[in-house]
Amino acid sequence: MSILYVTKETLEQMKDELQRLRTVDRPAAAKAIAEAREKGDLKENAEYDAAKEAQGMLEAKIKLFESDIASARILSEDSVDTSKVSILTKVSILNMNTKKEQTYKIVSEKEADLKQGKISVTSPIGKGLLGKTVGDIAEVTVPAGVLKFKVLDITI
Repeated sequence: MSILYVTKETLEQMKDELQRLRTVDRPAAAKAIAEAREKGDLKENAEYDAAKEAQGMLEAKIKLFESDIASARILSEDSVDTSKVSILTKVSILNMNTKKEQTYKIVSEKEADLKQGKISVTSPIGKGLLGKTVGDIAEVTVPAGVLKFKVLDITI
């Protein structure tokens, strides 16, 4: 089991989602199965099969949330070292190919959202920037080739 680093807010969101899956979605799935069962022969009952399959996927999702929550460790921005790129740091970089400046916050996989400027620590760019300091050049291999980023600033 690998450790999942998240902020306190993300852990709370995960717990809320798990609670909803258990208390709302699980009873709804059981009801759908019961309703389909009442419609007759289970061998030729596509509705029953679909309800059972949906229940199986729901149970798998619940197990995944339980596992993620069990392995979660809360990260606090107070303890983040800004001398190098690490999880929870905000890093300003210059794309050496396009000369465009971008700022990303390095976060866990569960918190990644490119539209909000949050990239996963496990993404190619996230991995390539980890451990770099201001002035370093990170060479990141992506499907389109090799990108070079110069680290301009590291903050919280």
